[in-house]
Amino acid sequence: MSFPKEETEVSRQDGASLQSEIEARLAASEPDVEVLLAEVVSGGTLRLFIDHPDGVTLELCERVSGQLNDYRDRYSLEVSSPGQDRPLTKPQHYSRYLGRHARVRLRAARDGHRSVTGELVGASDSDVTIAAQEGVVTIPYEQIARSNLVPGD
Repeated sequence: MSFPKEETEVSRQDGASLQSEIEARLAASEPDVEVLLAEVVSGGTLRLFIDHPDGVTLELCERVSGQLNDYRDRYSLEVSSPGQDRPLTKPQHYSRYLGRHARVRLRAARDGHRSVTGELVGASDSDVTIAAQEGVVTIPYEQIARSNLVPGD
């Protein structure tokens, strides 16, 4: 099974460095905002998924967009809530959602598959463990291309 490539390796790298830069910038002005994912997608769009302990409102998205106005010189900017299929990008995200189902897309095929879907049963600083239909699988984070919760779980 293969998945459409929404981003290139270069844009993934750009997104990772941009995410760190954006997190540092928002730390002062919006300290309770968590940047779940920053990614550069086709057409030069910088897409941010954010979260907040009180939820994500349109007003919060507008404030975050305003704090990042200078990025509009290089990108079209999208800021939104994570939705039901929230991205999992950091070890603490996996730990927070143990017991929930996730879909993990791999950088390279493993046992003939580029994707693993199942219950999150373990997470450490170096890998995540998933109880999939094929069995229990432990995946190092560096092998993960993209991951998100499965809606409706």
